[in-house]
Amino acid sequence: MLELYTDNLRIRSLTPDDWQDFLSVHQDEQQNRHVRAPQSEPVIRDKFAERLMPWRYESGAWLTLVIEEIATGEFIGFTGFYTVDVSLGQVEVGYMLSRNGQGRGYATESLKAVIDWACLQYEVHKFIALCSNDNLASVRVLEKCGFLHEGTLRHNFRLNHVWVDDCYFGLLASERGDSPH
Repeated sequence: MLELYTDNLRIRSLTPDDWQDFLSVHQDEQQNRHVRAPQSEPVIRDKFAERLMPWRYESGAWLTLVIEEIATGEFIGFTGFYTVDVSLGQVEVGYMLSRNGQGRGYATESLKAVIDWACLQYEVHKFIALCSNDNLASVRVLEKCGFLHEGTLRHNFRLNHVWVDDCYFGLLASERGDSPH
């Protein structure tokens, strides 16, 4: 079982006991407003089962990690990554916090920990992140972690019948920790 610790957080492997939190986060319309339309429980259950499978860096599957507050054991959300291209050392990161975990700096704290761990464990050259251009909170998290806005992918996906632009962010592993924030 993977466990990472920061000043405030425990970041650990997903377990079957995390089902209710996984379901809650993935069905919450407000939390998903910049990501996707809430999915049905069977679809979410399949995604959960897939994320419980043993993970390998080369697999192209998401490594989903649970974020908990150390002091209280409170569930904060999820973070993780998947390898986009092993030969290029490119990894895409993601995170989704529960409502009670938002606005407390925990997305930034957990993402920095995951990036540092990935650099120590694997030959990551570049971290990539995509987020809706309307998701200002996520943009701030990425900027605080040192990501640079590398471009905009126009009409990159449809959300509730509306085309949405994605901001494309990148962070070179060699530049992590250089953020002025």
